Amino acid sequence: MCRFRCRHSLAAAPIPFSPGPRSAVLSQHARITRESLSRPSRNDTRGHPAEEGSGQMHAELKAHPEYFRRQLVQLADNVHQAFGFAASNVYMIVGEDGLVIIDTTETTAAAKNVLAEFRRITDLPVRTIILTHAHRDHVSGASVFAAGADPEILASARPSGDSLIEKGPHPRPTRAQQIRTRRQFGIGLSYPDEIIGIGIGPGDRPLEGMGAGIMAPTRRIAEAGETIRVSGVELQLVMAPGETPDHMVVWYPEKRILFSGDNFYRAFPNLYAIRGTEYRDFDSWADTLDRLMAFEPEVLAPGHTKALFGRETIRAALTDYRDAIRHVVDETRKGMDAGLTMDELAHSVKLPPELAEKPHLREYYGRVDHAVRAYFTGTMGWFDGNPTSLGPLSPQEEAERFIALAGGAEAVLAAVERARADGDNQWALQLVDRLIAAGPDPQGARRIKAQILRRHAEAQINCPTRNYYLQCARELEQ
Repeated sequence: MCRFRCRHSLAAAPIPFSPGPRSAVLSQHARITRESLSRPSRNDTRGHPAEEGSGQMHAELKAHPEYFRRQLVQLADNVHQAFGFAASNVYMIVGEDGLVIIDTTETTAAAKNVLAEFRRITDLPVRTIILTHAHRDHVSGASVFAAGADPEILASARPSGDSLIEKGPHPRPTRAQQIRTRRQFGIGLSYPDEIIGIGIGPGDRPLEGMGAGIMAPTRRIAEAGETIRVSGVELQLVMAPGETPDHMVVWYPEKRILFSGDNFYRAFPNLYAIRGTEYRDFDSWADTLDRLMAFEPEVLAPGHTKALFGRETIRAALTDYRDAIRHVVDETRKGMDAGLTMDELAHSVKLPPELAEKPHLREYYGRVDHAVRAYFTGTMGWFDGNPTSLGPLSPQEEAERFIALAGGAEAVLAAVERARADGDNQWALQLVDRLIAAGPDPQGARRIKAQILRRHAEAQINCPTRNYYLQCARELEQ
């Protein structure tokens, strides 16, 4: 049961980005302390993408089940990462007489699995839970870690705009967002035949108790940040807006470990989530990456994907991340000023090769073209600048006229089949959508669309896109 305590404010001076003393990080590499044997080992088949229409999975995604294999990783003598148990990571810091838990997963089932592994290391009680931000996959297992311990639960005082632990005039998520969230994360898809992963987390994570363990924070951390001391462990909590405005990073100066939340992970940043989110501030995210570099951490412990080790390795990765975001902003603004539309820019703006090929900027989670669209609409709104777009025909009327111009539904259906035979799945989808929009389902257009979506999914490197296609195919088949 969720517990609600009175909130109180605590005046605090701004926290400097002090590097702190050098610490005994175990080594330049983490130590794997326990590894789940529940998943079969798979060879890394990183290589060329599948040919569109071949029915094969993108080659790079075949490596994801092995990459996200469940394991406990020891980041320092008293710091442990639960990796691959859920969509997000959980961290445990062992203090003198208690524990600090950072983030809590999206389900109570996953949280119980993580806690069971942590209990193989220590029986100390949980004193404090820190939530780096309010996304479901970080806050929904809190009750499992809090059970029988009555810990303090800390979160940012900043509003998220995309939160499950805040109250507002409208329910969040909306019904539409719930539907699209299921599609993006492939909830309901079979593993490994359909879902292979979510881009920054495993595909075979437990889903029982989704959102069931959310607890209200007992205290909100003010904008200035705060230094806390828990069981002899000193931590700095610092506001770091990025993927969400309420992001809060945790700096452990003694060990030089930075818990960065979702401001960095091993994939191109999700500057827009297809599940439906408010505008994510690109400039704030890039600026925060500069601030994270100022810590000069020896270990970067992200909310998703594996930790990074070594000051120079971390600086290089954060620099790449920042430069990728700023490149999208700069190139999109140039195109907007040149009068290009959102659609034109989404097809023309690309990362330079020296960034696009970095493993931490592959489009497993975010997509460059989606980021371009998000920046355009976040800056300019929905209107693309083309006067034709100011009063368009309804989708049904446009489809009816298009079909008539093409020579009727039979002619359009024949064009769909030619496109499918050529492996031109995007064009086939756009054609079949005209048949669906025109009204009654001519010649099984929805069934045909489901077949095309399944084939189109196999060529995708982006997991949210792949999952969305497959989940929509399932819905059309019902």
